[in-house]
This record gives sequence, C-alpha cells and structure tokens, in this order.
Amino acid sequence: MNFEEDRVSDRHSLLDTITDTLAPVHRDGHKFVAIGLIATLVFFFVWPPLGWIGALITAWIIYFFRDPDRVTPLRDGLIVAPADGKVSLIEKVRPPIELGLGEEERVRVSIFLSVFDVHIQRAPLAGRIARSIYVPGAFLNAELDKASEENERRTIVIETANGLSVAVVQIAGLVARRIVTFVAEGDSIGVGERFGLIRFGSRVDTYLPPGAFPAVAVGQRAIGGETVLADLRSVEPEREARRH
Repeated sequence: MNFEEDRVSDRHSLLDTITDTLAPVHRDGHKFVAIGLIATLVFFFVWPPLGWIGALITAWIIYFFRDPDRVTPLRDGLIVAPADGKVSLIEKVRPPIELGLGEEERVRVSIFLSVFDVHIQRAPLAGRIARSIYVPGAFLNAELDKASEENERRTIVIETANGLSVAVVQIAGLVARRIVTFVAEGDSIGVGERFGLIRFGSRVDTYLPPGAFPAVAVGQRAIGGETVLADLRSVEPEREARRH
C-alpha cells in the first residue's frame, strides 16, 4: 500500500468513527430534541449563558436517544442481548406467574442501563410475540434484586416456531419513568429487531429457556443486538470471569 492509499484509508477510518458516533436519533426522541432546540433559542435570547446550558442539555438529549445500527449474529440457537449496559445479575429463578412460563426454573440475566447507554431494546431471538404484559409498580433503584418483582414493567414473551419461549422484561427505575414498546401480541419479530425503549436509565431482564446456560458474566458489558447471551447448541456450563 502506498502513501496515498494510506491517507485514503486513514480518512475512511476517521469517517467511520464519526459516523458511528453520530448515530441517528430514534423517532421517539424527535419531540424532546425539538423542545430542547426551541428552549435553547429562547434562553439565548433571554440570557446567552443560559442558552449555552440549554445547548448542552439538548446535545445530551440527542446523545441519549441515539439509535445506532447493530450487526446481529443470525445462527439458529443464539440468543442475543436485548439491551446495552452492564450485566448486573445472573441467577436461576422461577419466572413470575404473570409471564405464563410455568414453574420450572430459568436463568434470568439482568442488564442495567445507565443514562449514558443506548436505550433501544432489541429482540433476543426471532419468533412471535405470544404475550405482552404491563404491570404497574414502584420506581425503586433498578439495580436492586427486588426491582424485577416490584417495579413498573412491561414484558414480552417471544415464542419460536419450534416451541421455545424467551421473556424480556423492560423495568422502570429511579429515573426511568416511561416504558415504550413498539410491538403487540401476534406480531412477528426478527432477532435483533427493535421492540422498545426505556427513557432515562433502567433495567432489562431476560428469562432464558429451561436448561440454557448464560454465555456472559456479571460485570460484563453487553451490546444490544450483538452480544450473545446464550447458545442453545452449546453444552458449556455457566462461565466464570474476573475483572482485570
């Protein structure tokens, strides 16, 4: 590769980095961005320093509602993370009665989303939306264990053609007070497709099929639509990990 080709490659890499960083804003955030822009203009007219504060807040709103594309693995048997964030809890539990998944224990993988994470949720596998359940509740810290049973939440249960079922629970938190779901019962959805959004910090629980082992560890960062939560074809036991 010659010098000119190196320069072209460097420019392409820089362009890719900028494009990835400046992800499009999800449509659910358009009205918030518009309100922020209008308020910023008014603030600049009233008092310029206040306008700069408004500009920073508007920039953060744009960042919060970013909706980057993801590269989703498509092999049968893979279950991908439904959300960006930190894997905060992995435990074997009986699913709540409301999910209609029976009493057999399943592994629940909890992902905590900070206000700096992408807040779009994606389907962990392809299938049909068998159930969509809204449960009113409290607004406790989403990192607490009891948030799964006590906080406001929305659950979708996805059933595959071969009879597997996976439940994904969007959980409100201290800051997150608005859960949005884009799908309804009876809809078909592909793996990695967008199905919802939680505004301003939250948690997402995934109930794996019985007998499935998680392919992630507590403390690991997950990328929605990309990170493999479980491989149903694998016999590897639950992974051990450590922070370096």
